[in-house]
Amino acid sequence: MDDAIAKRPPVLLEHIDTNMWTAPFWEAAKRHELVTPRCGDCGHFRMPPTPFCPECRSQSVDWQVIAGNGVVFSYTVVTRAIIAGMEDDIPYVPAVIELPEAGGVRLISNIVDCPISVIEVGAACEVVWNDVAAGYTLPVFRLLATLVAAKTDVTVTER
Repeated sequence: MDDAIAKRPPVLLEHIDTNMWTAPFWEAAKRHELVTPRCGDCGHFRMPPTPFCPECRSQSVDWQVIAGNGVVFSYTVVTRAIIAGMEDDIPYVPAVIELPEAGGVRLISNIVDCPISVIEVGAACEVVWNDVAAGYTLPVFRLLATLVAAKTDVTVTER
C-alpha cells in the first residue's frame, strides 16, 4: 500500500443536492473557483453554508473567492470497495481540509493524485478540480508538489 496513489472519488459516490444556501458554492466550483460563505454583517466565515450565521444569526451572506490553499486536518484511506463497481476507484482518501484563508473553516473533500504514504495531518495542500459527468465540479485537494517531492521520488503533475 505504501506505493499506492490516492485516486479521485468514485463516480458512484458523486451525487450533489443543492439548495438556495449551497447553490453559489456549486456554481463557483463549475468555474473552478473555491468560495466560502462569510457573514455580510459580522464577517464570520461558515462552512457548510447555512441559513443563519452561527455568531450573529444574520442571514446576510457574502461569497468570498479564496485561492484554495489548505491544511490536512483529518483523513482516512478507503481500501475496500463498499459498493459493487468501485473496485477500480480504490484506494481513495476522504479528508477534512482546514482553509486558513477563510478563518479556518473546514471542508470535507478528498486528497488525490499523490502517494498515500506521504499524506499526514498538518500537510499543506491545494485545491484541484474534479469535473464529473453529471455537470458538477468537485473541489478536491492534492498535497503541494514540493512536499511530495521532498518525501518521495514522485513528481506531481497538473491533471
